[in-house]
Amino acid sequence: MISSIDPVANASPCRNAVETCVVTPHSDCVARLGGPLRTVFMLTSMPVGGAETLLVNMVRRFRPDRIEPLIVCTKEPGPLGEQLSFDFPITSNWLFNKYDFTIVPRLASYFRRERIDALVTVGAGDKMFWGRLAASMAKLPVICSALHSTGWPDGVGRLNRLLTPWTDRYIAVAKSHSSFLVDWERFPESKVAVIPNGVDTDLFRFHATARVSVRQELGLPETARLIGLVAALRPEKNHAMFLDVAKKLSQRFPTACFLIVGDGPERNNIERKIDQLALKNKVFLLGTRKDIPRLVASLDVFTLTSHNEASPVSILEALSCCVPVVSTRVGSVAETVMDDWNGFTVEPSDTEAFTSKVATLLQNPDLAVSFGSNGRDHVVSRYSLDTMVKGYEELIASVYWSKLGNALEFKSL
Repeated sequence: MISSIDPVANASPCRNAVETCVVTPHSDCVARLGGPLRTVFMLTSMPVGGAETLLVNMVRRFRPDRIEPLIVCTKEPGPLGEQLSFDFPITSNWLFNKYDFTIVPRLASYFRRERIDALVTVGAGDKMFWGRLAASMAKLPVICSALHSTGWPDGVGRLNRLLTPWTDRYIAVAKSHSSFLVDWERFPESKVAVIPNGVDTDLFRFHATARVSVRQELGLPETARLIGLVAALRPEKNHAMFLDVAKKLSQRFPTACFLIVGDGPERNNIERKIDQLALKNKVFLLGTRKDIPRLVASLDVFTLTSHNEASPVSILEALSCCVPVVSTRVGSVAETVMDDWNGFTVEPSDTEAFTSKVATLLQNPDLAVSFGSNGRDHVVSRYSLDTMVKGYEELIASVYWSKLGNALEFKSL
C-alpha cells in the first residue's frame, strides 16, 4: 500500500523488544539502544532505472535487526515503488510544486512521528535539498546523501552544497566517483564514503535457456545475435548513439537484432529515430520489464552509450550474467569494464569505434565467452549485493552510534 503526504496509516508496528532510551543533543528524536535503525530512503520517484533497482534490491536484503527501511517519494511512486509497496511502507506525492516550501515542516513532522533514526537521500536535485533540510529541522541523528551520477543532469548545485555542514556523509559508488565529489563538487574528503554498487549474483547469472526463450518470444531464430541496452529512456543515456550503432551493425551482421529495455521521457524520440533509420524490424523497444535477469542473460553483447554515469548497475548485471560489455568510457565504468579482459570502452559519442568493438565480439565468439567468464568472476569477487548492503548497514550504524556515544558522554558530565 502506498500513501500520499505523510500518512499515519503507514506507521510501523511497535517493536517487541524493551528499549533503553536517551535523548541526544543532536536529536529531538529518541535514540534507541536496541532494535533496528529506522531509515528513510528519499528519492523523486521509482521508475525502472539503475539507482532505483539498486534501492529495491538493497532494502530487501537488509538484516531486519539492523535496518528498518521506509521509502519517501517526492512525486509519484513509479512502477518499482508500486512493486515495493507490498513489502515496505512507502509515502509519495509530497512535493506539490518546485517551490513548495511546506514540504520541510511536513517532512520534519513525519520524521518525528515515525521516530526516524536516519535519512539517506538518493540522487541529487530537490529531494537531496528538501530531505536534508527537513531532517536537520527534525534533528535526525544520521543524515546522508547517496549520489549515483557525475554532473549533468544530476549536478549537486549550489543550494545543496550549502547543507554540507548538516550532512554526515556523502556516499560515492566508486573510488573515482569519490574523487569527483571531492574535487568537483567540493565536498570535504572526511565526509565522503565509498560503497560500491552491488548486484545479486545468484539472480544475475548465465542461463542457457534464456537465449532460446527470449528469441522465441521475439519471433527470432536461435541463430539471431542479440545486442542490448538496459537504461531509463532519458537524454543522458544517449539512445540515439545506440541506434546509430545498430544501423551500422545490421548492415554487417544480417542476423543481428537489438533490445532496448526501459521507459522514460525519450520514448517518442527513440521511436521516431527507429523509423528514420528503417530499423523497425531490427530494434525491439521492450519498455518496463520484470524479467531483466532473463533478458540480459539472453544477450550476446551488452552495451551502454551514456554521456555520463557514475558506476552503472546495468553493467554489473551484464557481467554477472557472463555477457561481455561495450560501453562509453564515462564515470567509473573503467573500474568495472577492463579493456581486452571483460569488455571494451570507447570515448563518448565515438560511434565508429563503438561499432567496431561490438563487431569484434560478434566475430569472435570464443573471445566473447572468455570476456563473459572474466566479468562474472570480477563481479562476484568485488560487487556483490551483500557487500553493498553491509556497507550501508555499517555506515549508518557507525554515524548513529558515534552520535549516541557523544550524547552518553555529554549526559555523564
